[in-house]
Amino acid sequence: MRRFELIAPCHFGMEAILKREIIDLGYDVTEVTDGRITFYGDEEALCRANIFLRTAERILIKVGSFHVESFEELFQGTKALPWEEYIPVNGKFWVTKAASVKSKVFSPSDIQSVMKKAMVERLKDVYHVNWFAEDGDSFPIRVFLMKDEVTVGLDTTGESLHKRGYRKLTAKAPIAENLAASLIMLTPWNGSRILVDPFCGSGTFPIEAAMMAANMAPGMNRSFTAENWKHIVGKKIWYDTLDEARELVDLNVETDIQGYDIDENMVDIARQNAKLAGVDKLIHFQRRGVEQLSHPKKYGFIITNPPYGERLQDKNEMPALYKTIGERYAMLDSWSMYLITAYEQAERDIGRKADKNRKIYNGMMKTYYYQFQGPKPPRRKD
Repeated sequence: MRRFELIAPCHFGMEAILKREIIDLGYDVTEVTDGRITFYGDEEALCRANIFLRTAERILIKVGSFHVESFEELFQGTKALPWEEYIPVNGKFWVTKAASVKSKVFSPSDIQSVMKKAMVERLKDVYHVNWFAEDGDSFPIRVFLMKDEVTVGLDTTGESLHKRGYRKLTAKAPIAENLAASLIMLTPWNGSRILVDPFCGSGTFPIEAAMMAANMAPGMNRSFTAENWKHIVGKKIWYDTLDEARELVDLNVETDIQGYDIDENMVDIARQNAKLAGVDKLIHFQRRGVEQLSHPKKYGFIITNPPYGERLQDKNEMPALYKTIGERYAMLDSWSMYLITAYEQAERDIGRKADKNRKIYNGMMKTYYYQFQGPKPPRRKD
């Protein structure tokens, strides 16, 4: 088995959640930086990380790292990397994304161009050819520059891991599936507890929660770029990992997961998405406004992404909406509430200061994750 240094990017602020996931999968974390976790693993780890990790953006094989202060140094450093270990003579290769922070080399398009030329020069020498057809499998490269240190990764994933394959239809302001999973994992919720999303939109929070409750791996129903890299990861390892994932699924688990939305069309979309995910029997979707939010049982959770003036309603309606959220929440017995929003006056209008508050970037939008923590339920007697 080959041993790789693997890089898993994630949403900023979610590093601790992803680190825990990787350790739970059985791998050694070597580095935690802003928005990235690095860990060691073999071919099986590469497959399992892609299929099982809920909060990662993608999985990269670290090709190398080096210091640069000029484009010439970038060229030479890139050329020195062992590209032939990964890219065959007919491989299609390119730098799909370059990000530079606090570095002297900072133009993404120039970084991409220089690195591509360096890779070509290296592979020309190795394969003794002057031209590459690039008509074979794809080998996308991602590059990070931070304070003049370059990290080069080969993207094994392809489309971001947040694309589980179930969300064919979306709301106007959808939350990414891996971010939704991260936010759920920041709470004490588990599959035996009640979960209600009163602004469910296309159903992402309830679906991700149901997948967790059923122990369903998020990458079971999608494909990955590295599935075609037979010289790096054999097909049997992918098949074995999928078999492992399927054996762990338990759709007989009892759940109380509910999703409401005032828009009947969105409720239909959420139902369709849940069916595509294979968890429709674990979720109850219903057309219902937040003013009707209620539940007879204690110790439940509200986890939601309510409107914040960019979606569904304009800003003038926000105070009344958040006041209603606060009133309905106050009527629930011993519940916790977790909501992500860009609306700055959320706590004021809810009528209560959150116990915890995290700043989270949802794409390029600055949002806040307000955490109103209810009491813990009493321990069950054996």
